[in-house]
Amino acid sequence: MDTSTHLVMGIGLFGLAHLDPSMGHTETATAVLAGTVIGSQAPDSDTIYRLFSNSLYIRKHRGFSHSLPMLLLWPILITSGLLLIFPTAVATHLWLWTWLAVAIHIFIDLFNAYGTQALRPFSQKWISWNIINIFDPFIFTLHLVGILLWSFHLFNPGIIFAIIYLIMILYIGWRTITHQRLQSWVQAHTQEEGRFTITPTYRWTRWNVVLKQNDRVRMGEIRQGQLIWTGQILMKETNHPAIEASKRSETIQAFLSFTSYGYPILFNRPYGYEIRWLDVRYHHKKHFPFVAVVLLDHQYQAINSYVGWVSRTQLEKKVERLLSS
Repeated sequence: MDTSTHLVMGIGLFGLAHLDPSMGHTETATAVLAGTVIGSQAPDSDTIYRLFSNSLYIRKHRGFSHSLPMLLLWPILITSGLLLIFPTAVATHLWLWTWLAVAIHIFIDLFNAYGTQALRPFSQKWISWNIINIFDPFIFTLHLVGILLWSFHLFNPGIIFAIIYLIMILYIGWRTITHQRLQSWVQAHTQEEGRFTITPTYRWTRWNVVLKQNDRVRMGEIRQGQLIWTGQILMKETNHPAIEASKRSETIQAFLSFTSYGYPILFNRPYGYEIRWLDVRYHHKKHFPFVAVVLLDHQYQAINSYVGWVSRTQLEKKVERLLSS
């Protein structure tokens, strides 16, 4: 999920913690508030890699920071630090609520298309269940409503957020069932051979569809119960020497280490070649916001490269800067 959603979930967990009798101890309550908020953000601290390079960020983000060892290490580190500030806080309860914040963060991230490497160190496979969007307006609004009710002291915050998390569990369950039904419906509706992937958007009634076939990959959308194909990429040029050479770029390697839905498009340029690797899961309005670009000369040597999230206009400007820098 996005940072803002993790933040409101951390606050919501502190509200839920009011069901714990130890919250009657002021210093424990203050420490738990810090623990749930910090714990709900801690796994995304690997965003710091962005300061070094986008390639490093793509490789590392939601990797080891979301792994099984960190499921225990984050709460230990956070609890230990907070106990230095709040020495009389009940350590076991502080650790438990901090662990819950970290665990929910790591678990909920599995439900979107970006996914995590949650099974490290046993597997470096990216796990993404494609159930909810990285920003889900319903989940975010649900927490805002809970925080608002809490701020007006209308109900006990523990009861408020117990109900909210029950609703959220039912909501994710409903989205999971909907996803499974759509997967079966699309395969039956198209009657085409290939590997289908359905990914969520922020709208309940709209889903993205990817169909990978031997000679092409097709992109489409499910809108109001109808499947609309919106684009395709042909595989006829995937063996071009320039495309093979692009894979030697650290930028492209980082991109391909993250996604198995990356497909290249080759452009002949006066200086040589421009290869754009596109993550087709995020195809929207004929644009691919997550892209890796490498510029090669006529001898297939890399001139410059880029990987990241960009708009259509930003991408063209980015390519111009890559050529001039």
